Amino acid sequence: MDVAPSGHAKEHREPGPLSALAALPSYPWLVVGTVCIGAFMGQLDASIAQLVLPTLQATFKASLPDVSWIALGYLLVLAATLPIFGRLADIFGRKILYTGGFLIFILGSALCGFAPSLAFLIGARVLQALGAGLLQANSVAIITAAAGPERRGRAIGVQGAAQAIGLSLGPALGGLLIQAIGWRWVFWINVPAGIVGTILGWFVLPRTQGLRHGERGFDWWGASLLTPTLALILLALSEVSNWGATSPAFVVSILGGFALLATFVWHERYAKPPLVDLDLFRSHAFSAGNAAGLISYGLLFGVFLLLPFALERGYSDSPFAAGLRLTAIPLALGIAAPLSGAFSDRLGPRPLTFAGMMLAAVSLAVLAFSLNGSAQTLPLLTAMLILFGVGQGLFTAPNNSAIMGAAPSHRLGAAGGVLNVTRTLGTSLGVAIASALLAWRIDAFPGIARTTLSAPPHELLTGIRDVLYLFAFLAVAAAAISLLRGKPPSMDPRRRKQIEAYEPIGGV
Repeated sequence: MDVAPSGHAKEHREPGPLSALAALPSYPWLVVGTVCIGAFMGQLDASIAQLVLPTLQATFKASLPDVSWIALGYLLVLAATLPIFGRLADIFGRKILYTGGFLIFILGSALCGFAPSLAFLIGARVLQALGAGLLQANSVAIITAAAGPERRGRAIGVQGAAQAIGLSLGPALGGLLIQAIGWRWVFWINVPAGIVGTILGWFVLPRTQGLRHGERGFDWWGASLLTPTLALILLALSEVSNWGATSPAFVVSILGGFALLATFVWHERYAKPPLVDLDLFRSHAFSAGNAAGLISYGLLFGVFLLLPFALERGYSDSPFAAGLRLTAIPLALGIAAPLSGAFSDRLGPRPLTFAGMMLAAVSLAVLAFSLNGSAQTLPLLTAMLILFGVGQGLFTAPNNSAIMGAAPSHRLGAAGGVLNVTRTLGTSLGVAIASALLAWRIDAFPGIARTTLSAPPHELLTGIRDVLYLFAFLAVAAAAISLLRGKPPSMDPRRRKQIEAYEPIGGV
């Protein structure tokens, strides 16, 4: 029998790590490194999957809306399951669910590679998303527990670097695999990496501490409400540019989603125990961090949607050249994230998150101003992409650390689930806003109705500039939220003691 930090005795259902590894002074960093395998795989798969869509459209002779469900189905399942898996991890243990997520992700990836039809591939991607949800919902909580309050920012920064490396390598590696040995290896490449992650996870990750016997119930009603809520909202955001903002499909989806959301919030106020602990949002640091993070993720993926159009159509870059230029963003993010995480342990989240979003705002404004299609502006454009990546890197690790630091130890899984839902919603929101505004702006030009495919380069770049100016304004709003987030919870001695009690391993 082990004793949880709260004083409640409980039986562990999880195996412990190898004693020889747990005794090492560097053991917490072994845990962080193990979790980074899943972080790397997730971002690598996400970036490769976007690249392979044109190939799959030709392979299966399907329409673009049909092929887009390879990405959309994955995103919908991921967003709908993250908070559920986060809560289940608080009940049954993070190690069990995390290693189980690897196994499901491996199975889904293998089936994707064997897919004989588009429908089969979409179903396999849904299975893959279930595994990814188990990995993402638990990764931040495992890192937070292993690193402790003194190293939390550095550890989350290292995870951010692993994600950025995966995101950076995806386009180049995916293009190489598709050209050399075929699109199926885009998915099969996950299998060996997943096997390594599963083995390391089983023997390296510690038992989950802080589980409470009296909180083993699960809010099935909340889960049944949350899944269709997020699915409808994300579906509406993803399809608004195709359906139109006044179409019956969009109106029904968005109104139905928000009606279910209101019902879910009302239910969670009285559920015991709740699926999502709404008391978490009573913390200004937690709610402000998630609000700023929502904007940040929206900006990042909105820019990733817009810039390929600008570079390939406006500047006549080849897809490979455009991909290399866009790699500047995740590379800069990956370099800045660990540094900002380390500094946030000393300085707190406010100065770094504020500075990061202000750098993002400046880079977006200058990028919009200089976007004219002339080759002479390409060096400045590349520099602004680097600056934007640095700003995102300065923001992400301290913001995530502040969010997790605001959650009590026995709610780290739930807090991690909320954080990841915020990221998924931000991604969908950024893509939806960018695509809808760009389409609206191009269609507003005098003359016959145009699309992004038929618009002249000058009009296309003008529309992209307008969206980037709006994004710069949103970055300033995120900076203001970050500045007003309040005192970091980790600076509170009682809060620090609570997180330290949750830490499974001593300091390094």
